[in-house]
Amino acid sequence: MKISIITGVLNRAGTMESCIKSVLSQTYKGIEYIIIDGGSTDGTLDIINRYKDKIAVTVSSPDKGIYYALNKGIGFSTGDAVGFLHSDDFYAHEKVVERVADVFEREGVDSCYGDLQYVNRDDPGKIIRYWRASGFSYEKFKYGWTLPHPTFFVRKSIYERYGCFNTDFKISADYELMLRFLLKNRISIGYIPEILINMRRGGLSNKGLKNIIIKRLEDYNAWKVNGLKINFGIVFLKNLVKAPQFIRRNNGRIN
Repeated sequence: MKISIITGVLNRAGTMESCIKSVLSQTYKGIEYIIIDGGSTDGTLDIINRYKDKIAVTVSSPDKGIYYALNKGIGFSTGDAVGFLHSDDFYAHEKVVERVADVFEREGVDSCYGDLQYVNRDDPGKIIRYWRASGFSYEKFKYGWTLPHPTFFVRKSIYERYGCFNTDFKISADYELMLRFLLKNRISIGYIPEILINMRRGGLSNKGLKNIIIKRLEDYNAWKVNGLKINFGIVFLKNLVKAPQFIRRNNGRIN
């Protein structure tokens, strides 16, 4: 089974090498690594080029944002399944993709996901937040639960059947895609009960009050565009159900 890993990046010279090494250190042999650069000017391309012979596809050209980049990456992908590793993130261990491939092959599911840790941007060994996703259910999703999108792996055939990221959404395109796949079209899904990805804290959706408000409105619209019935209050429940994530593990350090 071939798994395509896509990284979209723009001006992340400080974290790009860590991201690349994280992919290249995976024990699973059937990885197709794709990097879509939005026209970096800070030395990111120099880092990418150091590893160019180990990267299946490298593209650098201006685009309209991260979701355009990820859609471009999906278009280039030839794997049986697709996953994303953002340029600030790194895998929790070298067998992550191996675990993912095993679930796809053993359970025959359309998609899978696992847990995620937020780590300090300047000290990535320091744990800020632990997102234990827990097993999937449609009812939980309807009442504010969601899964960590960076850990979401999906068969390429699902993207071909139901579409890629909706770029009308500037912040919540990942949430809209999960609603479209999981609630509207009821694709099958498996859960890997372990940390798959370490994410450096500081994502777009949490940068400032304006982005938080935009995200809440986009989350609500994500239900509407898919013809799914929602109470506006459920959008705010998404924050409440995340409260347990702030319980630290391992004394706040990655072992």
